[in-house]
Amino acid sequence: MSVGSMTCGHCNKELQHDTITTAAGAQVAVSKCPDGHGKVKSPMCCGNDMTCEIGG
Repeated sequence: MSVGSMTCGHCNKELQHDTITTAAGAQVAVSKCPDGHGKVKSPMCCGNDMTCEIGG
């Protein structure tokens, strides 16, 4: 599967990869607007952020 670029609905700029740190100290990947209009993070399941390991 392949996903192209995603853009901000407010300014139409391409979202940038970033991480946030949860209150529990875990690093979670997000995509954020470079102009600060918001973030999109991974979905949650049963109260936990969904993650996957990327194989090489």
